[in-house]
Amino acid sequence: MNNVREVEVVVVGAGQAGLSSAYHLRRTGFEPDRDFVVLDHSPAPGGAWQFRWPSLTYGKVHGMHALPGMELTDADPTRPSSEVIGAYFDRYERTFDLRVRRPVDVRAVREGPGGQLLVETSHGTWATRALINATGTWDRPFWPRYPGQETFRGRQLHTAQYPGPEALAGLRVVVVGGGASGTQHLLEIAPYAAATTWVTRRPPVWREEPFDENAGREAVALVEERVRQGLPPRSVVSVTGLPLNDAIRRGLEDGVLDRLPMFDRIEPEGVVWDDGRRVAADVILWATGFRPVIEHLSPLRLREPGGGIRVEGTRAVADPRIHLVGYGPSASTIGANRAGRAAVRDIRRLLAEEPAAA
Repeated sequence: MNNVREVEVVVVGAGQAGLSSAYHLRRTGFEPDRDFVVLDHSPAPGGAWQFRWPSLTYGKVHGMHALPGMELTDADPTRPSSEVIGAYFDRYERTFDLRVRRPVDVRAVREGPGGQLLVETSHGTWATRALINATGTWDRPFWPRYPGQETFRGRQLHTAQYPGPEALAGLRVVVVGGGASGTQHLLEIAPYAAATTWVTRRPPVWREEPFDENAGREAVALVEERVRQGLPPRSVVSVTGLPLNDAIRRGLEDGVLDRLPMFDRIEPEGVVWDDGRRVAADVILWATGFRPVIEHLSPLRLREPGGGIRVEGTRAVADPRIHLVGYGPSASTIGANRAGRAAVRDIRRLLAEEPAAA
């Protein structure tokens, strides 16, 4: 344990979930650096938002909920969301003196002596009695595999690498994915590209009715049930469908959102279906989502046979010292705020019940 720093709580990640958790720790009497530490691998404040493409302006962001204790006001809707939210998170960290340490890569969390956890990082090791994992999904984009993928002569991009529509001007683009990102990419790219094609595994489900509080609770409950069973979480959108707004209606009328079933293989010049259909392509854009970043927790063996971590509220069922915030049902900005508060409440109870190791 030489050169190991000790704190009561380690927070991994400084996006919405991590900052919310740190705020509630501070508010309930925990001191940064003495009682808790926030470790973030990103180079600057802003969580995953700092990596979003420039054309995603703040006015196009749906459902961005303010962090607890500080509203996001007077934001210019024409500015890139990466700039607006990055500046907001930076101000938030300074206002509440959260002292986020970055860039710090968390490499592994292991069992330590005396009931502690050892958090191994690129900047040394912390020993802690509880850990809030708020690492999100941005760093683990999901790339499906299809026959012939390696032969494609064009570019393959994931949403995580999307450069904006201007970079795809004059090109034939195939967009893969039936979620919100796929439709947003298509609507944005279509005026610039030579041609666009949309393919999805399942037909899109359009939601015409308003997404009110009751609908939101029902959707979150469905996602929550999966993580309670130890299954990998799905996005809230996967159970709510896509909102049928004015932009989507125009895309349907213009044929931009004329969806095709998933192709069967990829060849050097494009994509192919078993029925003989071919679409030539210069770019395949995979808007196929992300997976939770939880590999650093592997030494604790928290995964269930279904592939996910079974969670009750935010607490890992297999280890009550571990809380996952921004995972599954709390993977939204308002959900992350609530989950941060709930995690801190549980951790305070845990620490009060378990005396610190001598």
